[in-house]
Parts: sequence; C-alpha cells; structure tokens
Amino acid sequence: MLELGNNENVPVGTANAGAAQARDYARVEAAIKFLHAQRRSQPSLDQLAEHVCLSPHHFQRLFRRWCGVTPKQLLSFLTVAEAQQLLAARWNVLDTSIEVGLSGPARLHDAFVAVTAMTPGEYKAGGAELEIAYAYHMTPFGWMRVMSTSRGICELAFVDANCVGLVPALPEWPNATLTPAPQVGMQLVRELSAGGLRTPVQLHLRGTNFQLQVWRALMRLPIGSVTGYSDIARAIGRPRAQRAVGSALGRNPVVWLVPCHRVIRDVADLGQYRFGVTRKRAMVAWECAQTAADGQAA
Repeated sequence: MLELGNNENVPVGTANAGAAQARDYARVEAAIKFLHAQRRSQPSLDQLAEHVCLSPHHFQRLFRRWCGVTPKQLLSFLTVAEAQQLLAARWNVLDTSIEVGLSGPARLHDAFVAVTAMTPGEYKAGGAELEIAYAYHMTPFGWMRVMSTSRGICELAFVDANCVGLVPALPEWPNATLTPAPQVGMQLVRELSAGGLRTPVQLHLRGTNFQLQVWRALMRLPIGSVTGYSDIARAIGRPRAQRAVGSALGRNPVVWLVPCHRVIRDVADLGQYRFGVTRKRAMVAWECAQTAADGQAA
C-alpha cells in the first residue's frame, strides 16, 4: 500500500500537514494540466519541473511522495496512447464486480457502507431537526469538507483552500444547526487516502431511490477501474436512463467515497467533473498508479 503525501509524521488534518500537502497537490495539479495541454509534445521531466518552479530532483521526489511512483510512470497514465490501453483493460468491470463480488484490500465495497436516507419530514423542515458537525481535512487531491449528522456522514466535498475553516453554506438545509468538530471524518479521510476502506461507514444521504441505486452501484467499482454511463444504467436495471445517471452523479453528496470520478465518457475522454477535470485526471491516474504498483509488488 502506498503512503499518503510528504508529511508522514504529521497527522492528517493538522495545519502543518494541510499546508504542505496543499502546496504539493497544487504543483501536481499544475503539472498534470500542463502535460495534458502539451501532451502531443510529451514534456520532459525538466520541462514539468520548470513549469511548477522546482528543480527536477525536487519535483521527482515530490511525485514519489505524492503517488509512490515516478513522474514518468504516473504521467504515462495521462497520455492518450497509454490511457487507451490502461483504461480499456479496466473498462466496464461494474457488471463483473456485481456478479462475482470482486474483493481486495484497496476497494470500496458496499458491504462496508450502510446508507440511511433522509426522511420527507427532514426535507420539508429544511433540516430544522438536524445537527450537522463539520470538519476540513487534507487529501492527496486538495482540501475536503466532511459533514455528519448523528446518523452518519452526509457530505464529502472538495473545497478551495480559502473556504477551509468557514461555516458551510447549506441552502438545502437552511434551518440545520452547524457545529465545527475537527475530528469528524478524519479516519474516513485517512482510509480513503490510503486506498480504501478498512472500517464500516454510516452514511445519511439526501437522494431519491434512483439516485441511491446509482451511488450504490458506483461503490462496487474496485479502485483503478472505470466505467461508463450506460454500464451504470444497465447495472441498476434502467438501460435507457443514461441522462438520469449523469444527473445522479452530479448530485452525489459524498464524492470519492461514492467514486463518480471513475465514470468516464470513453477511453480517450475522461469527461467533466464537478470539482474540476484536472482533479479527475489526477484521481484516475493516482488510483491506476496505485493498482499498478501494488500489482508489481505482489
């Protein structure tokens, strides 16, 4: 299993770790964006390092700490030629995982996750009876806000650094009581950052029955795998509901845990992502690099 970040001795969620990891991810994101824009010319390590204002040696070490592989190994997953072969091998595994129950130490299994739906009364009251605790934690892909009620996690969302520490704005729950709680979701973020769940998680989600079906189907996807909208629609018995599947993905309240970033248009086009297409490329590449490195180590 790969290690997270470059601050192994500083707990996730502390100010020092968060600031350093935020800088690291910003540089990695900038490098990925640059590589994608210049992919036809295949930028060298020196060019990538210069773009993020680091020496080649420092940049190489940063990549190693961030992902566990070299920049060349990771960036190969982001080029079209490599991505087509890599993603094709991991394409459309959703049906297989449902049929045979794929297992492994680095996957999210819906058996680990219990989901409680919010009640019609909670909708109508605008969350008047809800007490929501929130915290901000650093991940390999930037800051994440975690929110939880007494019945479970109700939100995981990536946020900009300038939002960290602020009281969340929740227009859908105008009457809820919001309380800062720094430890909320810390263990969950640690496990996701290490590649997968190790302990059970309780979710308390707002969604229709259809949306919950889509989110549950996504949680059956192993890390490092991708699928398409039509595959999800077929998996939940609604083969013509591709557009509705896309809408459900856009309303996913617990990103990363429900891995909507693993849904792509095709092997040459990862498609859009609510938290930025560059972050999506980084997440897919990071997961593919992890599974590749784990396979080589096995």
